[in-house]
Order: sequence, then C-alpha cells, then structure tokens
Amino acid sequence: MPKPYHHGDLYSSLINEADNILREEGIEALSIRRLAQQIGVSRTALYHHFKDKNDLLCALAESGFRQQREALETIIEKGTSRTTFEEYVKSYIAFATTNQHLYDLMYGQLIWQNQLQTDSLKSTSKSTFKRWISWVGELQNAKILDQGNSALRVGQACWASLHGFARLVIDGIYINQSEIEGMTTQISNMLQSHDRQ
Repeated sequence: MPKPYHHGDLYSSLINEADNILREEGIEALSIRRLAQQIGVSRTALYHHFKDKNDLLCALAESGFRQQREALETIIEKGTSRTTFEEYVKSYIAFATTNQHLYDLMYGQLIWQNQLQTDSLKSTSKSTFKRWISWVGELQNAKILDQGNSALRVGQACWASLHGFARLVIDGIYINQSEIEGMTTQISNMLQSHDRQ
C-alpha cells in the first residue's frame, strides 16, 4: 500500500522509504520503480530527484554521512575530553553496526572502488571527515590523542581502527554484546595518549 507523504517533502519520503527497503530487503530489492510504487508517485517524479539507481544509492550514503556528522557535532558540543572521545568511539561503532545497510554504501566498494560517487556525496563525505580531523586536532591539543603526528595522520589511524572493528562486528566475527562493549572500550583506551603531563 502506498505511503502518504506531505507535499513538498517528497525527497525526504523517498530517502526514508529507500532506507527501509535497503535495511529490510537488501540492495537488490531497491529500484526506482519499486520506490515509486511504495510512495505512490510516478517514476517521472522520482527522476526529478535521482537520475538512476546509482544516484539513489549515493543519496542514501550521503544521508549516512550526514547522520555521522550530526552525531559528531552533538558529542563535540559536550566538550573535548577523554569521556567525550570514548563516547564518540562508542557512537561510531553503534552507528555502523545498527545501520549496516548504510555503512556498506558509505564505505563499501560498490560506490567508491567503482568510481560511481556523485559530486554531492564526495562533498558531504569530505566535509564530515574534515570535521573529524579538526576535532582530532583539538583532542591532540588537550593531550588526549597522540601529539607526535599530524591531526590528519592520527585521525586516519583512529578511523582505520574504528572501521576495522566495525567491519569485524558487521561480518559476524564478534556477536556477543558484552564482548563488543569491552572491545569498544579497549579500542578507545588504546587510541588515547597516556601522556597526561
């Protein structure tokens, strides 16, 4: 049964419904035609927003980066401390593992290795990463993260660690929740500088 949407809010309705299909049924089930049927509009209306399925997938990935950016900003507003850094580590792993369908689009080979990303996706992902690197610099100044390398290098290393663990959880290597929580805390402690002087 088609889902109603408010006039002028078609784009948001499309993204939300596409996210639902992707989460529940996988990428193979998602198409412009299916989405139009679900929302109750013509395919022509969808083509005003997405020229093809890849465009739609990039828009979904972009929504994921916006969610990550919002989560980061919320934590930054609480201050720069060891506690907020650990909170960010936990929120990153939680986002990745509860939104596997989006995370795979955001960082997977389907879009990036095949060079299919839209300019909008590239811009959004880059700005999200730059904000992360900016905060890493603040964490370094507060002696929370390693000061021996550039913010970029430290930020890349931290992200690689978080991404690697997130993938292990997503791929089913770690499934016990208490073990996941323990590992997340350990990763946070491992990444932090222990020079408190």
